[in-house]
Amino acid sequence: MKVLRILSLISITAVLLTYAGCKGKGGDPEPIADVQFDKLKKTWKINTVANSVTLDGVDKTGDYPGFQITFSGTKGTPPFDYATSGRPSLSPWKASGKWDFGTAVETQMIRDKGTADELAMTYSVTESTLTISFNFTGTGYSGRTGVVSGDWVFKFTL
Repeated sequence: MKVLRILSLISITAVLLTYAGCKGKGGDPEPIADVQFDKLKKTWKINTVANSVTLDGVDKTGDYPGFQITFSGTKGTPPFDYATSGRPSLSPWKASGKWDFGTAVETQMIRDKGTADELAMTYSVTESTLTISFNFTGTGYSGRTGVVSGDWVFKFTL
């Protein structure tokens, strides 16, 4: 009987040591929103050599020679910030504001959510390029009125 107890204890100890030595599955994967935020949290510039800004398919890159946008904030705590510089006197972009991800985090962002300026945008981002598309239906930002309504595509690089 004593031998059975000892064998049982040895067996239980062996099983416990085996499981104790196993590595866990690791932590939870990083949320997609955090991964996308890390890709976006940079200062993006217009490449003036290529057709980087279009309005209804017409090249407007020449109007945006120094345009850049910076996305910032703290990962996991939306809304995030954006700031622009080098925009022309009439633009579909405000100087600064807030943004958040849309329902499809990997392709949608909402600019100035919950305000009169709210705008749904589609984006695609890699390590070195960012493309943002949206349909703007306002008069533009800058105090001047003019035609900036339409389908915009902005192609940025680092």
